[in-house]
Formats: sequence, C-alpha cells, structure tokens
Amino acid sequence: MPIAIKDLEVITGRIAKDDSQVAQDFGNKLLGRTLPLVTFPEMERVVPEFGDPAIREIIYSPYRILYRVRRAARQIHILRFWHAARGEPFI
Repeated sequence: MPIAIKDLEVITGRIAKDDSQVAQDFGNKLLGRTLPLVTFPEMERVVPEFGDPAIREIIYSPYRILYRVRRAARQIHILRFWHAARGEPFI
C-alpha cells in the first residue's frame, strides 16, 4: 500500500473517532487539493528540505501534501500527507 494512502487513513481514522462525517469531508478536502495538479503539476513550491525541483508540496495547514512530478512520464505521485507538527517530512 502506498504510504500516502496509509497517511490518509491514519488522519481520517483519528478524526473519525469523534465524527465520521467530518473525517470523510476532511479526507475529501485533502484529496481535492491535489486535483489542480493534473493541469498544473508544477504550480506548488519545491519542498525546501529536499531542494529537488521534482518534489513539491501543497500546504493545507497544518498538513503538507508532498508529491513528485515525473515530467517524462507525465505523472504526479502523491508521496505523503504530512502533519507539519511532525517536523521534516520523511519520504
């Protein structure tokens, strides 16, 4: 299972303990933030910790959605849904 999917399950699972509908809505919001990448894959900033122009992030405070742009393959890979309080992201 890709780690980003596991991240999303953990995030929504914690929220669902209090309110499953809020968890579902929040998970959909996180995923929805990635949709513009289909058209504009390089619209977001390069992740400062990595300095690799192929690894970028969307900030949806307090979460960071990390993704990799593969130009040659015309693909976007979501790498992590990372809570900023966890410090530097691990990919």
